[in-house]
Amino acid sequence: MVAGLYSGTASVAAAEMLELEKDELKLGFIKLTDMAPLAIAYEKGFFEDEGLFVTLEPQANWKVLLDRVITGELDGAHMLAGQPLAATIGFGTKAHIVTPFSMDLNGNGITVSNDVWAMMKEHIPLGDDGKPVHPIKADALKPVVDQFKAEGKPFNLGMVFPVSTHNYELRYWLASGDIHPGFYSPENVSGQIKADALLSVTPPPQMPATLEAGTIVGYCVGEPWNQAAVFKGIGVPVITDYEIWKNNPEKVFGLTKEFTEKYPNTTLALTKALIRAAEWLDENNNANRAEAVEILSRSEYVGADAEVIANSMTGTFEYEKGDKRDVPDFNVFFRHYATYPYYSDAIWYLTQMRRWGQIAEHKDDAWYAETAKSVYLPDVYMKAAEMLVEEGNADKADFPFGTDGYKAPTSDFIDGITFDAKAPNAYIDSLKIGLKSGQTVSGSEVVGG
Repeated sequence: MVAGLYSGTASVAAAEMLELEKDELKLGFIKLTDMAPLAIAYEKGFFEDEGLFVTLEPQANWKVLLDRVITGELDGAHMLAGQPLAATIGFGTKAHIVTPFSMDLNGNGITVSNDVWAMMKEHIPLGDDGKPVHPIKADALKPVVDQFKAEGKPFNLGMVFPVSTHNYELRYWLASGDIHPGFYSPENVSGQIKADALLSVTPPPQMPATLEAGTIVGYCVGEPWNQAAVFKGIGVPVITDYEIWKNNPEKVFGLTKEFTEKYPNTTLALTKALIRAAEWLDENNNANRAEAVEILSRSEYVGADAEVIANSMTGTFEYEKGDKRDVPDFNVFFRHYATYPYYSDAIWYLTQMRRWGQIAEHKDDAWYAETAKSVYLPDVYMKAAEMLVEEGNADKADFPFGTDGYKAPTSDFIDGITFDAKAPNAYIDSLKIGLKSGQTVSGSEVVGG
């Protein structure tokens, strides 16, 4: 549980300062509300408490951000959970990126244009209050996609990056409604092989404008860009990622493996500061969220209207205009062990990369475990947690001491299929649409298996 006793910059017990190998750092982020732990660590003095002098710098898009971490222009950054994994296995780029800290759970949504929403609504059951019954399954979108195909029109959807949570969540939702989101192959990285819906990359802050221009008819993105569509009256969020996979892992804090080996105490200090920031964001049943919204709305951070950011950051989510509902776990930064870097989270992302062909060849179960352990650094996280507990800045009960790094198998997905990270190939084979063991994509066809 998150307690308010530990807030503020004054430690209950005197902290023993780490001997930092590097104390001036430049960290990158994308203008999304889930960069909040970085902003809060800066604004509340948690970086300074660890002897760190940090500059936070917004980046144009996820590719630029990753490239600048690899070249060392940035010391670390807010990253998509798939980025360290993909870089390490050599999809898209090749660099050993690691993470000692998961930044949040949930926080994304899928929005469609007003025209697509109007076409979907006739396929969505209504509750006694006359409002659509949630969660809305992609079954309601299937007839719309079929109509576009029959009329020879592309059904274009935006997502933020090929290895983004958003790409995998959008694909998961579509496939659960029998809409094929397309395969990747080594020769064709469009991700549109055999696709019913055509997914492509759009930077998060540009999603609403791209939808308004008609280039895309929907998108999957983090906040505040779904709520922005509601406020602008240009689209309707149809589902949150909490409804696709309850308490799914989202962003991570990424660094190069080289940085963590060269500057181990600095890595530890960074992790401590970020844990304290996450704790502050959730403590006392989200009591600090209103202040967080004000901070995030500033131009140097997310730079969006506080009213738009508050819509999701304070425990609610607005679907169709006026249909605001309680979603208390839409943004989770600390509770539910949100910041611990579970190997099982890494393995889920790897299964989706294999499912859609980004990992072209079959891998055995041991490969998934070994890859997760080469990228996720729970040892660093737990060392930071132990120090915070000893210093009186955290409660031991808030950390999963004794875990083997794997969450229990779960079926908390919109299609009810069970994910067991210790049996990744069985999971991949259980999914209706997607590559199965032994299958590959050759040209425009799936072969083998």
